[in-house]
Amino acid sequence: MNIEQLRAYCLSKPDTSEDFPFGETTLCFRVKGKIFAITDLKNERLSVNLKCEPAYALELRERYDEVQPGWHMNKKHWNTVDFEGSIGDALLRQLIDHSYEQVVKTLRRERRK
Repeated sequence: MNIEQLRAYCLSKPDTSEDFPFGETTLCFRVKGKIFAITDLKNERLSVNLKCEPAYALELRERYDEVQPGWHMNKKHWNTVDFEGSIGDALLRQLIDHSYEQVVKTLRRERRK
């Protein structure tokens, strides 16, 4: 998955927006204002920080070299995923979906609609 595909997939999610709150190269994807994916466009390799349920985060880190504790994030809840490694696009989309869902479930009920 490349940056254009990542961007298109994230923006296809309901109520998603993108912005650059941490500088002109740090792209964030948000659902209802809360970040679910963040990437630095200046990195040579595309990697993305994705929110993750803690036990699943540990499982992914043990299973895939491309999944590491979240860079500059709460390492319990965030993974940094190398999108140019050997993980297939189907699993990458599942990880984006999982991150999105992790954030949506923290929204107040009236905001989830």
